[in-house]
Amino acid sequence: MPANHGSPAAARRPTHAAAAKELAERDPILAALVEAVGVPRFRRPLESHFAALLRSVLYQQLAGAAAAAIHGRLLLAMGDEVSPEAFLAVSPERLREAGLSRNKAASLTDLATKVVDGTVVLDPRRLARESDDEVIDRLSAVRGIGRWTAQMFLMFQLRRLDVWPTGDLGVRKGFGLAWGIPMPTERELEPLGDAFRPYRSVAAWYCWRACDIYAGTSESALTT
Repeated sequence: MPANHGSPAAARRPTHAAAAKELAERDPILAALVEAVGVPRFRRPLESHFAALLRSVLYQQLAGAAAAAIHGRLLLAMGDEVSPEAFLAVSPERLREAGLSRNKAASLTDLATKVVDGTVVLDPRRLARESDDEVIDRLSAVRGIGRWTAQMFLMFQLRRLDVWPTGDLGVRKGFGLAWGIPMPTERELEPLGDAFRPYRSVAAWYCWRACDIYAGTSESALTT
């Protein structure tokens, strides 16, 4: 099967379960992981694309309870309309009252501004025409959004199948544990994912699960 290379152009994409089945047929390590934990669980998004990015930026480097409280106050300040226009209409004073730091407010203002001016594309039809790399490049132009956050957006919000987050510590650790090698560096992990194209997102999910199985770590917050 030819590699996808991040293009979402195919009219019919396989399910995550079908991708896991194919990967299990290719690789005995993945077959064992599929047998141990079952099909991958990528829940369907419950938020708009902007709301998901706002939440991602807000939660960075904050404890879950504190982030949730600030997020709730921010939603109230926006009148429960989670859109870039609604965010930009909130005064700096209200943002501070909601608990946003100066840096968080600046990052979210930059995100909302770039969505409004078209630098960041969140319209579903236009997004469907953009490759993974194009989406990452646009999102990475936003203050406070790096490559990892953009990749998580691709995997869990857009449900793209061929994302390989080599900078994720859990993926690197899980790969090393499952395949019985020293934990690869980000650079070393990159070519190791080629065997799993065009379903590297699914392979990454099983790397996270390998951490759970082989190292006794807690369930990943990304998929629960």
